[in-house]
Formats: sequence, structure tokens, C-alpha cells
Amino acid sequence: MSADVLVLAVLCVFLLMIVPALFARTREGQMRVVCGSNLGQIGKAMLVYAEDHDGALPRTGGPSTMWGCTMDWMASDRYTAFGLSRADESGGRASISSCFYMLVKYMEMPTRVFVCGGDEGTTEFKLSDLTAIPSDFELTDAWDFGPPSEATEHCSYAYHMPFGIYPLTTSRDPNLAVAADRSPWIKSPAADAGIFVNFMPDIPPYCGSAEMARAGNAVSHQNDGQNVLFLDGRVNFETRSYCGATNADAPAAFVDAPDNIYTISYNRETGDPFGGVPSAQFNPANEYDSVLVHDPPDFGGGRR
Repeated sequence: MSADVLVLAVLCVFLLMIVPALFARTREGQMRVVCGSNLGQIGKAMLVYAEDHDGALPRTGGPSTMWGCTMDWMASDRYTAFGLSRADESGGRASISSCFYMLVKYMEMPTRVFVCGGDEGTTEFKLSDLTAIPSDFELTDAWDFGPPSEATEHCSYAYHMPFGIYPLTTSRDPNLAVAADRSPWIKSPAADAGIFVNFMPDIPPYCGSAEMARAGNAVSHQNDGQNVLFLDGRVNFETRSYCGATNADAPAAFVDAPDNIYTISYNRETGDPFGGVPSAQFNPANEYDSVLVHDPPDFGGGRR
């Protein structure tokens, strides 16, 4: 074999090795851009929705409704949909996905906007894929992305906990993280919940490695980061999950500590880069503490 042929053979092997990786990287970059665009559209719709609801961002149920699966996604009214008392709207359960669905129901947003291409196992919600529903039933008649067993399979995004003592309103800190790609600490159609002991921020005083810091990122973008929607409407691709709001009036030692958008702060006055994994029923630690969650697949007896 001549030297030229050998060089050509080596070059071909090299190209065969790197071209698939380049295509995969390009595809991931495209999905990241589309995902960010989706969250941008969601953010604009949320702000318009808030203008019509005294500054409140989408929240289903009543004032004391707890996080849980939507009780009847095809109900004729919200009382039945979320199990509310007709006397005072107390009680009931509502899902995170049902809060996002308010933008489909009242803002007529297309359901495809709620799907990130990198979120494996999540597909666009289409009534045509369902059986045993009335022929005249429309998307705007529903209260969630389908029955509890599959609603989480049609919404790729996590939302700042809307049920509790810190309601989502436009008067909150503009740097508050409102929505993002799914939390790595809650099971999703794409992956089991992450192992929290593998995570450590790579900033003082924690000083974890870059690999440990990446463990706290969304799995839908290969742990490279997550698209994050902030209350002021901007969307950034953040390479670390500790990218949320801080309290300028907090003690000096905590002012520069960015909040982890997927965990509960251990600090009662501001955010926390580390924090703890949210449980089934919880409240953020304070008004600067973003805690973005999504409904786990087994919340409503899901298929996974």
C-alpha cells in the first residue's frame, strides 16, 4: 500500500469517527435553540395572561389547592376538574402541567410549543391520538394535557411551584426563574431521578468539580445546561442550575450566592446554590427561592 493510499485510508477512518459526533452536536444545538424559542413564547403568553388576571401567572385550582394529578381533565367546569368546593373554591388537587395548559385553553397556544426535542419520551398532545372522547371535544375544552396517566408525557418543562405561600405574580423579582427544562431530581419519561450526592456546585465554598456541577443540569440537553425563562420574559441557556435570583438585602455572605432553580434553599433569606431536593408537598424557603418542578410519570399512575 502506497503512502498516499494509507493517508487517505486513515483520513476516511477519522472522518467516519468524527462526522456522526458533529452531526449529533449540530442537532443538539438546533434543539437547544428551538427549546429556548418555545420558552420565549411561553413567557410572552404568561405575561399576557397575567395582564388579564391581576398580575397572576397561570395557576390552576383554588387558593388552597395542593400539587397532585388533575382530577378530571375533561370536566365541564374548573370545580369538577380540580375537585374544588363550590362554596369557597377550597381544597382540590392540580398538576404542574395543568398550569401550563392554561395557555392552551385561554391563550390558544399550540401544544407543540410545550415539547423540547431533546426531552426523550415527550410528544405533542393531540386529541386525535386519544379514544373515547366526544367528537366535538376541542383542545380548549380540556384542563390538562390528557389524563393523569400521560399528561406529563406531553409537557417538557418545569414550573416554579405555583401552589403555596409564594404565588407567582409579575410583582416578584424579575430575576426569579419561572420555568425551565425538566428538573434532574424528579423522574421523567426520559430518565429516573438523579442521584443528588453526585451533585456539588463548582463555586466557593462548595468547590465541586465541573462534572459534579453538571450533574445538577437538565438531562434533556445532555447535562450541558438548561433553557431558563425568567420573570422579566428573557430566556437564557444556563450552563449551571444555580442561576436564579438573589436577595440584595441578605447578609453580605449570601448576596452573591445565586439560587439553584431546582432545589429548596437552606437559607431563609435568599437563594442557595446547593439546597435540597423538593418533596411531594413543600414551599420555597423564601420569595427569592425558585423551585422548578414537573409532574413525575407515576404521579397519576403513569405508563412508565
